[in-house]
This record gives sequence, structure tokens and C-alpha cells, in this order.
Amino acid sequence: MERYIGMDVHKASCSLCVLDATGRVVRQDVVETNGQALVGYLQHQPGQLHLCFEESEWAAWLWEILSPLVAELVVTLGEKRRGSKSDTLDAHALAERLRTGQVGPSIFKAPNRFARLRELACVYGLLTRDVVRTKNRLRSRFRRRGIECKRGELYRPEPRRKRLGLLPAAMRPVIELLGEELDHLEELKARAEQALVAESHRHKISGVLETIPGLGQVRVAQIVPIVVTPHRFRTKRQFWSYCGFGVVTHSSADWIRVDGQWVKGQLAKTRGLNRNRNQILKTIFKGAATTVISSMGPNAFRDAYDRLCEQGTKPNLAKVTVARKLAATTLAIWKSEEVYDPKR
Repeated sequence: MERYIGMDVHKASCSLCVLDATGRVVRQDVVETNGQALVGYLQHQPGQLHLCFEESEWAAWLWEILSPLVAELVVTLGEKRRGSKSDTLDAHALAERLRTGQVGPSIFKAPNRFARLRELACVYGLLTRDVVRTKNRLRSRFRRRGIECKRGELYRPEPRRKRLGLLPAAMRPVIELLGEELDHLEELKARAEQALVAESHRHKISGVLETIPGLGQVRVAQIVPIVVTPHRFRTKRQFWSYCGFGVVTHSSADWIRVDGQWVKGQLAKTRGLNRNRNQILKTIFKGAATTVISSMGPNAFRDAYDRLCEQGTKPNLAKVTVARKLAATTLAIWKSEEVYDPKR
């Protein structure tokens, strides 16, 4: 006996809709967003259970506590639907999509693997963004008074104090507060980075991936908890799409008549890269491409970039190609667990 359950998750409550194999609604319930309550609800459902809910901040936690209770658990992206909308309708739609096999690609979840490293990487990313925001606020205070400062001049306590005399007295307390905030954030970021790298080095694969040009300790520590395992991706093209480097092409009126026969014309046009991606991975590999191109000595990736530019490829497109090469190299080395060898 098959049971297909759609669950619409919210902060306080979860709306659930249970369908049988024919699509008939067996029951509809509202359960508190509480681990014990949800586990108890599923334990009282007969038959083989298939559960589906949308990606959210609760998804990893729900996967962890509910996956042992069901035969199939699918986490999917939210879908925009026309017409009426309610929690009950959303739960029914999820159950129906699961029953008919129209859920689409599921979102990979492995909350128990690299859990500590994942949390440290998340905190490090948050602190990094906070540092950048605070720096921009400091610079803007001086720019609005027509005062240009050298890059990095305002980010250290002593040079910042010397510049305070150029501002009106009313603005100086604000600069002092922002400066103190930046100093504390920089200290916290350094501590978070140290903890992140230390946790990353507890895993053997981190040392292997750090041999790839452009992928330093911090970038590897961010990649590992996101990808978790390279065997999720059968080929490098699947990994490119996950990282946002998959090429998207559009075509229309593909077939043309030639000598009385239908022939497929060369009408496909490139529309850029795929937008359904992991933005953090895309940022990491593009940053690594920038590093190997501009900040490192001679290497195979820099040689590939120079060849592309000599052949007439635009520099920005050549950099994307290098980023794709770095992503493919990372996947291959992770699968083989062999250190980077430029000769190969």
C-alpha cells in the first residue's frame, strides 16, 4: 500500500496531504512544526510512505529526522502556480507531483556529513559579507564629503584616526563606531577562518584538493561541505551545471527544407550560462580562475587563458573557460583522490 505525502512547511505549522496510489485524498492534517509531533504523525501512517516538501531553512533538519521513517524523501524547489493558493492546496500539489513523478530534480541533502565544517563555512561567509558592508559604509562617509582615500587606508585604526580631522565634528562619532565595528568583525573573521581551516584539515580530501592551483585552504573548506561527495555527478558537465557554468542555448524553427528533404539547420544561439546554480561554488571557481590568471606564476591554466585570448576570445569568456577547467579538475581529482599533476 503506497502513500504519497506532500508537506507544506511553515514556522509554526506543517500542512500535510496524504494520497493513495490512485490519487485519492486519504487525509489532510495540520501538525505543529515540532520534531516529535512530525515523527509521531508519520509513524501512525500505514503503508509505504513517500514524502515530499520544498527547500527551506528547515529542510536539512526535517531530512535528518524524517528520512528513516519513509521509503522515499524528496526535497524540491518551490514552484509557482497560477490560480488559488493555500497551504492545503500547496501540500496536495506536492503529493500529486510526487505520485505522478513530476517533482523534477531533487535537492541533495546530507546534513550529517561535514556538519561542523558546513556550519563554520556558513559563519565565515556571513562574517566576510559583514566586513565588506562595513568597509563600504566607511568609504561612503568620506565620499559624501568629497574626500578620496587610498584603498585600505580607512580599514586600519591609525590611518583612520588621522583622517577624522577632515570630517565635520558631527560625523566623527559615526566613523569611530563604524571603525570599532570593522575592527571587531576583522578579528572575528580571522578566528572563524582559523577554525574553518583547522576543521577542514581533519578530512584527508582537503589536503588533496589544496594542491590544485587557485584553490587555497579557505576555498577548499567551502567546497567540501557543499559538494560532500563527487560521485553525485557522473560527468563534468553535470558538475558545470551545478556550479553555474553550463552553457544554455535556445533555438526555434530548427528544421529547414534542402533539396526536398528536412535538414536540421545550425540555428542554435548561445544565451549565456545556466541560472539554476549554486552561487557559492560559482563565486569560488571564478575567484580561483582570477587567482591563477593574475596572481600566480606560470601554470597550465594561465597558459590556456593566454591561448584563448590569442585566438580572439574575449577575456571574460576566457576566464569562464578557465573556471570550467578548474571545476572539472576538482571533480576528477576528488574522484581519484590523487594530488594535482600539471603534466596530466
